[in-house]
Amino acid sequence: MISLDGKVCAVTGALGLIGRELCRALAEAGGLVVMTDLDHDACVERAAALGRGAIGHGADVTRAESIATLRDAILARHGRLDALVLCAAIDDRFAPGEGGGRFEDYPLDRWRRSLEVNVTGTFLCAQVLGREMAARGAGSIITVASTYGVVAPDQSLYRRPDGRQAFFKSPAYPTGKAAVLGFTRYLAAYWGSSGVRVNALSPGGVENGQEPWFVESYAGRTPLGRMAQPRDLAGAVVFLASDASSYVTGTNLVVDGGWTAW
Repeated sequence: MISLDGKVCAVTGALGLIGRELCRALAEAGGLVVMTDLDHDACVERAAALGRGAIGHGADVTRAESIATLRDAILARHGRLDALVLCAAIDDRFAPGEGGGRFEDYPLDRWRRSLEVNVTGTFLCAQVLGREMAARGAGSIITVASTYGVVAPDQSLYRRPDGRQAFFKSPAYPTGKAAVLGFTRYLAAYWGSSGVRVNALSPGGVENGQEPWFVESYAGRTPLGRMAQPRDLAGAVVFLASDASSYVTGTNLVVDGGWTAW
């Protein structure tokens, strides 16, 4: 049952750390992957390297007309869309030098830009691409949220051993990811009768060349004793995209090594 043979799977934010791995996992499970991100040429190049019938097509998730062009390209190539993974996001950090890193001084333009990509981009992709699934009466939409959509950031995690704050997680990121979870539940209820399932995947911290003190600190707060590797998300996304999760909708699948259990 956990197979995506012949299923057309589009992934936004496909050039990012998590997006690349999700594309690879879907392709390995038999999916025909459509990789999309801002850089069209890079998407095409990455899809060619992935192989397995993958194609790349650039799109700006904050512009409905750009997403419509992506939709037209998918339908022209495959005639349908079976799974949609909404991974495009800005993981905003607030440096100590920017107003001391205080919430009171967080710039409004950065707040708006983060929510525009993380929330409005998710909304527009679901609206433009998801309606094709609803019209056909089948499909799986997977939003990518975060543990920070469930619990608040612990800013002390980003404090160096000498007491200096490396950076702060911005207020926009957890707010946006919490909104994505609410939107996921909304769509699950709205499109359930249309045969479209909508679920969220919430990763914990993913190791990506961070400084050793941070990796050690994060791992020490996690029951499994380590940060996630991108590959740890593979099984979850394939499960949610496949028929193995045919009675699963409106849920948030947290893949965090137990981070939110403590």
